[in-house]
Amino acid sequence: MRSGLSLITFALLCGQSLAQDIVIYGGTPGGIASAISAARLGREVTLVEYHDHIGGMTTSGLGKSDIENRAMIGGIFKEFVAGVREHYVTKYGPEHEHTKLCQDGYYAEPHVAEKVFEAMIAKVPKITVWKGWRLKSAHTVENKLRDITVLNRRNGDEKRLEAKIFVDATYEGDLYAAAGAKFRLGRESREEFDEPHAGVVYFDYQAHEFLPGTTGKGDDALPAYTYRLCLTKDPANAARMTEPPPGYDRRDYLGYFDDLKEGRLAGPKVFKPGRGYNPKHFDTLVRALSVADIPNNKCDVNINPRPLGFPFPEENRGYIEGDETTRERIRQRHRSLVLGLLWFLQNDPEVPEAHRALANEMHPPKDEFTDNAHFPWQLYVREGRRLIGEYTLTQHDITGKGQQPKHHADSIAVGEFPIDSFPCRKRQPGDTLVLEGYLGMLDYITRPYEIPYRIMIPEKIDGLIVPVAASTTHVAFSSIRMEPTWMALGQAAGAAAHLAIQNEVEPRQVPTEALQNLLLKQGQVIRHAKH
Repeated sequence: MRSGLSLITFALLCGQSLAQDIVIYGGTPGGIASAISAARLGREVTLVEYHDHIGGMTTSGLGKSDIENRAMIGGIFKEFVAGVREHYVTKYGPEHEHTKLCQDGYYAEPHVAEKVFEAMIAKVPKITVWKGWRLKSAHTVENKLRDITVLNRRNGDEKRLEAKIFVDATYEGDLYAAAGAKFRLGRESREEFDEPHAGVVYFDYQAHEFLPGTTGKGDDALPAYTYRLCLTKDPANAARMTEPPPGYDRRDYLGYFDDLKEGRLAGPKVFKPGRGYNPKHFDTLVRALSVADIPNNKCDVNINPRPLGFPFPEENRGYIEGDETTRERIRQRHRSLVLGLLWFLQNDPEVPEAHRALANEMHPPKDEFTDNAHFPWQLYVREGRRLIGEYTLTQHDITGKGQQPKHHADSIAVGEFPIDSFPCRKRQPGDTLVLEGYLGMLDYITRPYEIPYRIMIPEKIDGLIVPVAASTTHVAFSSIRMEPTWMALGQAAGAAAHLAIQNEVEPRQVPTEALQNLLLKQGQVIRHAKH
């Protein structure tokens, strides 16, 4: 990141608008990869982020890179992983326990991940980062995005940013919605794309069978949101809760006792390589908290969707289309729910003593999220809007039934994570096994698959590339929604933006072969197999 006052920043501080090469809205890992990719190719890039921190979920509690086949993701993501490993090796030595727990750089403490991202950006002088700004509006003329207006969240300052190419790297798809691009919100029906797992679905994730209540009907429901927790097991670093969070209501968690009684808190004792979860928790808290060890006596804690008492489905209603006040209310509600669950497991006298003891080993760390009361700043938006682009990625693109999935001539990245969707509905009368909408790690049908460039290109809006909330169905999105994959798509978006400017064409007109060759030179993996 350039030091001092850039020309862009100076102009904006003077109340001017300045045309530049590329503006990226969203400092997610996908947005960071876009910025680095384009800037290394000589483009002036401004990266605008809502929060006061960059890195999205990777720096906000998601301590493990969700990736099943490491050979399928290369490029800038691999550089990030290498940077994480280098941090721990430099600080502790190659044989230290903390270094081993970083899993060759795939596991990291949140502040370490942020440090690595910041260092990667700092090495590229053509990137200017704006933190703490939110989108107010987008200006589209004759179906081309021309400029955006952003607001400073601290003081209300308003600035207009022009660019030759824009990149929407938000989880929500906010920029392209403001620009007038078409999108989907919610689940397609089974019939729309002939997807077996689409729509309203009850699915036995162990027996791999559809259950009664499955209709396949489309609706407006989205997978549950949470916050991803980073907790410490070091008493000296523990910021212990001394009282329940604001809004705590014990009734939100009473389903836990039914789960306990029916044996739903015990899990299958099958541990697949790379998943990272501690077997110690499988007979106790795994169905409430999935815990993976990361360096420095910390753990990545995922709020697990498998208990029927899971409290969070439908709590995200209104978030995506809501105004700033609505979104903040929903964020605070989720903060209360997540901290409330931890408080409940640690303190409720009816929770079995062994469970309480295990939960009391883990607390928010004093050295993480120091400007946010040791709590993550990024809500885990597992799915927001999904672009309607030149191509829609579906379940048929990512599954192979023993065969390789589809080959795409314009493939620019490879996806490799299983279909994995959180529940969409709270517990309904008669639910005894799974919550509606849960599709748990369907790795037996998902294969490494090629991702076409066209899913990042809006149907009609020019001047815009979308690497995160891209054009997929709900089912396909449940696989593609992983930060390593989004970094690969972000890298492709940055390279495509460069080529569009270089060739004086719109992103949809970028020569596919030129883009693929450029990505290959950058270490990107673009094929799941040889053709």
